[in-house]
Amino acid sequence: MQLGLVGLGKMGFNMRERLRAAGHEVIGYDRNPEVSDSESLADLVAKLEAPRTVWVMVPAGQPTRTVVAELGDLLSEGDLVIDGGNSRYTDDRGNADLLATSGVGYLDVGVSGGVWGRENGYGLMVGGDAKFVEHAMPIFDALRPEGPREEGFVHAGATGAGHYAKMVHNGIEYGLMQAYAEGYELLDAADEVTDVGGVLKAWTRGTVVRSWLLDLLVKALDEDPGLSQITGYVEDSGEGRWTVEEAINHSVPAPVISAALFARFASRQADSPAMQAVAALRNQFGGHAVHKAGPTSGSGETT
Repeated sequence: MQLGLVGLGKMGFNMRERLRAAGHEVIGYDRNPEVSDSESLADLVAKLEAPRTVWVMVPAGQPTRTVVAELGDLLSEGDLVIDGGNSRYTDDRGNADLLATSGVGYLDVGVSGGVWGRENGYGLMVGGDAKFVEHAMPIFDALRPEGPREEGFVHAGATGAGHYAKMVHNGIEYGLMQAYAEGYELLDAADEVTDVGGVLKAWTRGTVVRSWLLDLLVKALDEDPGLSQITGYVEDSGEGRWTVEEAINHSVPAPVISAALFARFASRQADSPAMQAVAALRNQFGGHAVHKAGPTSGSGETT
């Protein structure tokens, strides 16, 4: 199958290579000419044979909406656009309706696998019309992991379902990572445990907490014992926030995912104003000791 691929960053580049290795013809476009196969979106479309299929892998939000709108002007009836980025599911209906005015189909695909997907395959969650899913199935089969299709691919539902499923997937990921991180810190704080990395590695086989995320934590500690080469500042790319918002909208309790999201916010504070207020209150009502702030470190002597 022939495919146009817009966005050749960490994910898109590896997806192009995996698809080519499976025998598909992939023509990519990226603003970086060193990795691009075409000079522009128009040039990309011109190199494709009808009916064209174009997969978009650019940052969520306005960048994706802009590319989809440009493709709507360039493509023709019977063509197909696939948004494989981390778009919010609420954008998908608008994208689909915009393209439909030109007779162009639309699928939203949640893609999981990170930088390891080129070797291991990508988990795919697809939303949209079944006829478009069937048309693109050779591409999905090449990208997903080896094994039964249903263990790495799902047609999750109508337009928006793929990105909704990926949103919840990433929310769960927040909670899992936070639990592993807290367990690691507790092990590291205990005098009784002298081989923290060894404990985590021992958990990777046979235990009920074994997982790929645990494998990656072990790998990170093997490469950087004590994680001294990085700071604890943690970004969030949006999906965790959206998951919490959806939990509120549907009155679904999600305390673990919510706490994991808020822990990321806390990681960005050199000194928490909220905890400063708590310390001040304890001092005011009970005369409890406080640490006076130093000139640069945020800590100081106890009084």
